[in-house]
Formats: sequence, C-alpha cells, structure tokens
Amino acid sequence: GWGQVSSDEHASWMSVQTIRNVFSVETGYRLSDDQIVNHFPNHYELTRKDLMVKNIKRYRKELEKEGSPLAEKDESGKYLYLDFVPVTYMLPADYNLFVEEFRKSPSSTWIMKPCGKAQGKGIFLINKLSQIKKWSRDSKTSSFMTQSTKEAYVISLYINNPLLIGGRKFDLRLYVLVSTYRPLRCYMYKLGFCRFCTVKYTPSTSELDNMFVHLTNVAIQKHGEDYNHIHGGKWTVNNLRLYLESTRGKEVTSKLFDEIHWIIVQSLKAVAPVMNNDKHCFECYGYDIIIDDKLKPWLIEVNASPSLTSSTANDRILKYNLINDTLNIAVPNGEIPDCKWNKSPPKEVLGNYEILYDEELAQGDGADRELRSRPGQSLGPKGSRLRDAGRTVLTTWK
Repeated sequence: GWGQVSSDEHASWMSVQTIRNVFSVETGYRLSDDQIVNHFPNHYELTRKDLMVKNIKRYRKELEKEGSPLAEKDESGKYLYLDFVPVTYMLPADYNLFVEEFRKSPSSTWIMKPCGKAQGKGIFLINKLSQIKKWSRDSKTSSFMTQSTKEAYVISLYINNPLLIGGRKFDLRLYVLVSTYRPLRCYMYKLGFCRFCTVKYTPSTSELDNMFVHLTNVAIQKHGEDYNHIHGGKWTVNNLRLYLESTRGKEVTSKLFDEIHWIIVQSLKAVAPVMNNDKHCFECYGYDIIIDDKLKPWLIEVNASPSLTSSTANDRILKYNLINDTLNIAVPNGEIPDCKWNKSPPKEVLGNYEILYDEELAQGDGADRELRSRPGQSLGPKGSRLRDAGRTVLTTWK
C-alpha cells in the first residue's frame, strides 16, 4: 500500500546523500512534526569504517576511566568483553603504529578498505609492508586521487581462521532498527542471513588476490562462475543456528548468538553519545558479522543503506517484510507520523523484529547492572540469572 510521492510527504525513505542535504546548515531545511526520515543526520559515526572504530575505541577508554567492569582486561591486556573489532588502523595517519603492530607478527594478513565505499569496492589484502608502500606510491602518483580520498583507508587484521561451512567462508548480514539513541531503543530482525563465498577458502597467500575466496559481498560473488542464482549463496540465520546446534551443540550456539547481540548493543552504545538523536529519525542498519573457527563473532562493519534489492525469490520476500516491519514500527498503524510520541510501539506491530535493548526499561528494571554481582562471578556476554527479592531478573548481556 505504499506509493512513491513528492518529497514533502510524511515518511521519506531517503538516500544517504539526500539526508546530508536535508540536515545541512546551508539548506536549513526544517522537518515538521509529522515528517520522519530513515537516517540519523550523522549516522556515519557508526557506518563509516574509520569512525566506527574510533568511537568504539573511545567508548572503551571512557568505560576504563570509570572503572567499569565491562572494560576489564586479561593478563595480556586484551579486553575480556569489548574485544569484538579486529585490530584496525587509519591510513596514512596511523602508518607508524600499524608498522609496529605488523612487525610483531609479520606472517599475518591485513585487509585494506576505503572508508566510504561499499559492496567490496577498492578492497585488497596484503601480507608484506612493501605492498603498502606500493599502494601509497601509486595513490600519490595518480592525479585523480586528491589528498582527501587518499586519507580515507582503514587497514584491519584479516580474520584468517573464519568458521567454514562446506569449506567456504561466509559472513552474517543482520538488520538492526534504532528508533532512538537517547534513550537507546533498538530492535533485531529475526530473518538475517549468511552470505557465502562461491570458491572454497584457503589461507594460502597465493590466493590473496582472489576476492571470490575472501569477500562475501553479493555484488562481487554474483560475477563468479559458481554463483547460484536460485539460492544466491545465502542461508537463513535459522539454518545457521540449526547447523551449529547439530555440529557444535546448543550451549555454545546460544552463547554465540548472545555475544552477537552483545556486540550490536555495545556498538550502538559507543556511538549514542555522539549521534545527533533527531526525533524525526529512525534507521535500519545492516550489520556484518564474521564468526571465526573458535565461534567468536567479530564486528566487521555497519551499513547505512543495506541493499534492499533482491537477488533471489526468498530475498525478495525477506526484504519486502523487512521494509514493511520497519515502517510499521516507525509509523505504527500506518497513521500520520508524530515525532513527539514516545516511540514504543505495541508488541503486535513488531512483525519479525524483536526488542534487542531498551535503555529506559533496563534502567527502570535495575537490570542494567551490566556485569558482576560479586567478584569472581562474571555476568557479561556469558549470561546467568539472579534471584532478586523473589523475582527472576535476567542479567545476560543486557
């Protein structure tokens, strides 16, 4: 029942570029109380690869300063609960830091990504410092590379022990809807999926240039000769769950999904203080998560405009429902939006979404004792229940 209309309507589904124009100081456009849009003004604090990492690093430091048990480290100085982003540096700014880290484990592989691009564009893998020097030289000499575009690259330690299924690497695309950042309220879409590579994985350095082995982006994989147009190299998250429960057991599978939810909430909490929490905004993010062979999840990136085009019939149904459920939460009952309402829709409109975290409820419930009830009893992503004045309080990652 939705139709395309002119720009001054109630609910606008805008591109990232249009949002930039709407909220820019120059245009001075004002949204009225009955208008809502599908991005926060500075969503890039989470969806640009370099800014996401910067915000997560800042968040950890702040928690450390506060003496929060969340920021606890092990003997080697690694975060126990907040170590969910691969080691990452900005280039060229952090070049010297990167070199120092590279020399500690010279046999490791790193992945270079342009900060502002999507769909696997401009990504390559390196395992020698000379390759970076060559990249730097090439980008200096090519006349169309301005200083600003050259700035924006991140280099991350490549997860070279991904969990393989049928010998292939895959990642998870999960959809997370944020209706407000302060207080934080976010929803998890139950129908996420796995994206598989078309070529079997090998850590062999001779295959570093073969993106069909390393990158799961459909935009890349669909050009592979082994790409399957019927299932599109995709599995539902439920299939993954069943597979893991049958091969690894129920307990570790539940722990894995608990940790994925934990990562998502922590990444949103990391950007909440800097996010322009405009009351006209909601946003559906595409989270990319990779699971390694120890069943540890890693946050790779967050997409501001996750692809809503469909590559298969199942895909079409999924994306159709995703848009429908998203709009039902943003504009309950299809009524005229009112950006002043408290953004807490009734359960029956959630569709395939489930509430992932509600800061108001968490604080009101006393469930936000985010970890530890007493020394030695960790209640981080592991999760456990406490009896509290005769009622059960769930203290998992929430």
